[in-house]
Amino acid sequence: MNQKQPIKRSKELQPLSREHHQGLLLSWKIRKGFENKTPPEKIMEYALWFYREHLVPHFEVEEKLLFPILGNEHPLIVRALEEHHQLTALFGSEASAELLRKIETELENHIRFEERILFGEIEKVASPGQLQLIATHHYNEPAFCDNDVLKFW
Repeated sequence: MNQKQPIKRSKELQPLSREHHQGLLLSWKIRKGFENKTPPEKIMEYALWFYREHLVPHFEVEEKLLFPILGNEHPLIVRALEEHHQLTALFGSEASAELLRKIETELENHIRFEERILFGEIEKVASPGQLQLIATHHYNEPAFCDNDVLKFW
């Protein structure tokens, strides 16, 4: 059986990858909410909390520190920025089952793209100083803390 090996990420980017893991868990939680017949409004309440508390700061770090390494004109960065804008628009829309399914799919696809393609390309060209800047700037922050008050999964 051919099992995929985990992607070996530079230590400076590992915290961003851990944040991606939390984003994948959001997609899983949305799916689980539908399985449990949770009202879309309740799922959306949690999704909006997650967006504000975790995705917005994550996007900011990527856009200010990570993406400039390849340059904002690079096709992979153009794609990543477009996906950030699309996700932001989705989180700003009226809650519905259809919207939540779109968020779940788009978020998971975006994270898989960044992890499987974009981060590897950035690691190929990033200088040790650039990677250290990312690590120093972003990772004095506390570890992920979930919102158990809004738990539905």
